[in-house]
Amino acid sequence: MLTVEGLEAAYGESQVLFGLDLAIAAGEVATLLGRNGMGKTTTVRAILGLLKPRAGRIAFEARDITGLPPFRAAQAGIGLVPEGRQIFPNLTVRENLVATARRAHGQRWSFESVTRLFPVLRERKSAYGNQLSGGEQQMLAIGRALMTNPRLLVLDEATEGLAPLIRAEIWRVLETLKAEGQAILVIDKNLEPLLRIGDRHAILEKGRIVWRGDSAALRADPELQARTLGV
Repeated sequence: MLTVEGLEAAYGESQVLFGLDLAIAAGEVATLLGRNGMGKTTTVRAILGLLKPRAGRIAFEARDITGLPPFRAAQAGIGLVPEGRQIFPNLTVRENLVATARRAHGQRWSFESVTRLFPVLRERKSAYGNQLSGGEQQMLAIGRALMTNPRLLVLDEATEGLAPLIRAEIWRVLETLKAEGQAILVIDKNLEPLLRIGDRHAILEKGRIVWRGDSAALRADPELQARTLGV
């Protein structure tokens, strides 16, 4: 579904990604792991067209999307839950959701189906974005991405700073989406749930992927975890 080959990206003269390769299959949950500052969010920004790559190729469902603007990536079928949520604070919950709605062949997601997934959003449908708790805002950010009816859902630190019960709810939702065949790319620091739901993992270090493997292999290597993921 998604193929990234030889990706290089920089902010001005500061290069962040060095020849990164990544692939995600349809229906697969993949994770991108690493300490802060290793290039995870930069990878997402390059894939979504928020940062123009210096080199490399990004293809989605066999279509070259390298360097296309973000709305083209969204039209192609990639939905982003960005770091920091970035909901519209002066729109209601309903308005936040319908503002991003995209019609797609065989579309799955609508206001009704999103609010079945997150019942609290139905209860708060008339509340403005800036009136929501942090957990409600994160649910809204996920729902907003789903309203684009994405073929690939990308979540960048979707559980960061949330209370344990809210984090557990988001992991439950991701497990539900996986069971329904949704392809997902997750960036997160909570390793245990990632090992539970992830099919494949890639670890970034200084802009390069230094390890790839499945959950069993990563779980069985605590030394690797300590060396590449520990604080």
